Amino acid sequence: MNTKKLSEIFNKFEHDTQFVSCKELNSGHINDTFLITTNTSKKFVLQRINHLVFKDVPGLVNNKVLISKHLQKKQPHLTKNELDKHVLCFVKTKNTNNYYHQLENNFWNLMIFIDDSVTHTIVKDKEIAFEAGKLLGTFLNQTSDFDSSKLTIVIPNFNNMSFRFQQYNDALQNATEKRLQNAKMYIDKIALLKDEMHILQQLKENGKIPIRVTHNDTKVSNALFTKNNKGICMIDTDTVMPGIVHYDFGDAIRTICNTASEDEKDLTKVSFNTTYYQAYKEVFFKEIQNTLTDLEIKYLPLAVKTMIFIMALRFLTDYLNNDVYYKTNYLEHNLDRAKNQFKLLEDFSEKISIF
Repeated sequence: MNTKKLSEIFNKFEHDTQFVSCKELNSGHINDTFLITTNTSKKFVLQRINHLVFKDVPGLVNNKVLISKHLQKKQPHLTKNELDKHVLCFVKTKNTNNYYHQLENNFWNLMIFIDDSVTHTIVKDKEIAFEAGKLLGTFLNQTSDFDSSKLTIVIPNFNNMSFRFQQYNDALQNATEKRLQNAKMYIDKIALLKDEMHILQQLKENGKIPIRVTHNDTKVSNALFTKNNKGICMIDTDTVMPGIVHYDFGDAIRTICNTASEDEKDLTKVSFNTTYYQAYKEVFFKEIQNTLTDLEIKYLPLAVKTMIFIMALRFLTDYLNNDVYYKTNYLEHNLDRAKNQFKLLEDFSEKISIF
């Protein structure tokens, strides 16, 4: 999109500044995000939300704004300028909406950019793991008194294991013989783990684990740090919705404690980093322990195994479906991703006691 058009969209919002320049931020895979520089020291992040992925964009933006305002109230000692540096803060349009709706279903929202901040795509030391755990624990603790029923479910069945198994079973029925043969070892592993991997969902459906505000995309790149690697806040709240704490904890650990990237084909490089796990878990638990039930605490380790498994299942499902969901760079890319996650699952199971 050209600069003139972005300037016009930016000026639909009530920001009291003048547009100077913009550059695209490439950290996300779904939305289009731009950093806006103005004639003041204040910068903004202008984001076009992908309405093909998110079917209810007004509901999604409302979720983000509601949670932002709730988090701001948790820090009454901070001035407005200080809040802008510690919490994601959103800017209304000139007609007081939370988003600007352009033609062709393009939805835009604007937030204040937190300056002198950094993100990490991988964890390279214990301090980052510790700070990331503190951020998520704080986020979940501070939103624990928010009525999650007020939030829109932006992605139905996102971590629903029965739904993911139904997709997987459909893929099995339609897969080519060659791909079924290539995946046979992992198809057998999935059959053995099926019952255990439904435990958290059953506890949730039976009302034994409370429904809370959850982030639902807790990879380390969605934690914001100072340049000295101190945590600032959780970002990318597009997927905030009702859920259980285990999905957030488990997926964070899955991404932080893998010693290799999800795409690593050399499985000897894939292992579960117990040092990062203990650092993350210790501070996460410290921040949120007073809001968790005994049953929630008991099943936190199973949450890690479950979230590693669900990603392995999703990668394998897409491989059996001839790669229709995840972007791939070569023929066996999704199968390699699945192998990677199964190796991580195996190493986790050897090192960490579930109960």
